[in-house]
Amino acid sequence: MRKIISILILLSLMSILLASPGEAAEVKVRIKDLVKLEGVDEVQLFGYGLVVGLNGTGDKRGSVFTIQSISNMLQRLGISVNPEELRVKNVAAVMVTCKLSPFIKVGSCVDVTVSSIGDANSLQGGTLLLTPLQAMDGQVYVLAQGPISIGGFSVAGGGGRVQRNHPTVGRIPRGGIVKRELPLAMLRDGSLSLVLCQPDFATASRIANAINEVFTDEKIAFALDAGTIRVKVPDKYRQKGCVVDFVSQIEQISIVPDTVARVVINERTGTIVMGKDVKISPVAVSHGNLLVTIKVTPVISQPTPLSGGETVVEEKEEIKVEEEKGKVALMEGATVEELVRALNAIGVGPRDMIAIFQAIKEAGALQGELVIM
Repeated sequence: MRKIISILILLSLMSILLASPGEAAEVKVRIKDLVKLEGVDEVQLFGYGLVVGLNGTGDKRGSVFTIQSISNMLQRLGISVNPEELRVKNVAAVMVTCKLSPFIKVGSCVDVTVSSIGDANSLQGGTLLLTPLQAMDGQVYVLAQGPISIGGFSVAGGGGRVQRNHPTVGRIPRGGIVKRELPLAMLRDGSLSLVLCQPDFATASRIANAINEVFTDEKIAFALDAGTIRVKVPDKYRQKGCVVDFVSQIEQISIVPDTVARVVINERTGTIVMGKDVKISPVAVSHGNLLVTIKVTPVISQPTPLSGGETVVEEKEEIKVEEEKGKVALMEGATVEELVRALNAIGVGPRDMIAIFQAIKEAGALQGELVIM
C-alpha cells in the first residue's frame, strides 16, 4: 500500500512540475551557493584512542592492540602490569575523526566522531580518553575527550538481540578543543580563486561577467577554465578587514547557472529526475500497445506595423497518446518534459518510463546523458 501511495505522489509531483514547461522561469542562484574559495577547505583529522567505562560491551581478549594500548598507558602513569592478565571487556579501541575549518580559532570546540575498530558490541555509556587528532602533515590540531552519545542501543538476552541505530559509532558534541589553527591562504598575489562545485564553462563565464558588471571600475574577474574564476581584489579592498566585505559582496551576486542535459534514473526506487534541456530526436515509441506521438510545429508571430516589435518564432506542441494497433508515428523535436507529461496523463508507472527512456537512449535519440543509479 505504501509503495502504491509513493508512486501516486511521485506522479502527482511530476504532473505539477511539468504542467507548464513553457512558463518555467529561469532560476537565479547566488554565487555563494555555486563556488568555494580556494585555500579555505576543511581538513580531515584523525586519531587513535580508548573508550572506557563500558558495561562489558568492549573489545574481547582477541583484540591485541587494545591490550597493548592499555598496558602502554598504565606504564606511562607509573603502573606496571602484565598484558596477559588484562581484561578489556570494559574498554574499546576506537578511531576518532573530525573536520576542521581554517576559520576556527584556537580554543574553539568542534564535534568529533568515535568509531570502534575492534570487536566491541557497543560504545553506549563510554567515555573517550584524551586523544590527539592530527592531519596528514603529522601535526596535532585538536584534543578530543568526553562522554559518547550513540543515539541507539543494543540489548541481548535469551538467545535474541534488539538493536537500534549503530551502537559502535558515536559522537561527542563539542568534544574536541582546537589547539592549533590551520594555515589560511585565501589571498594569493592580490587575487582570489573561486572554484565551482560543478565545473561548467558557461557557468564560469557567467560568474565572471556578473562580477565585472557589479565592479565596473575595471575588469577584475577572469574565467581560467571550467572550474576556476580568478578575481583580482581592488586596491580599496586590500586593507585589513576589507577583503571580507569584498567576498561577501561577490557571494550575494546572483546568476542563472547552466546545466547539463541529463536524465537520472534510480531503478531500485523508480525515481526519475531530468533536466529541462534534454531533447529527443525524431524517433518512434511504442510500449506494449501504447502509442505516443509528440510533434512540435514552429509558428512565426509577426508584430503589428510600426509597433517596433520583433518577429518571434514560437513552437506549437501537439501531443497524442492512444492505444491502437495501427501505424506508429514519429516524435519530432520533442522534449523529455513533453514525453513524461503525456505518459503521466494515462497513468504510466515510473518503471515503464524507465524502460522507455532506456530504449530511446539505446536508439541514439535521447540527446543528453542517461545516468542509472
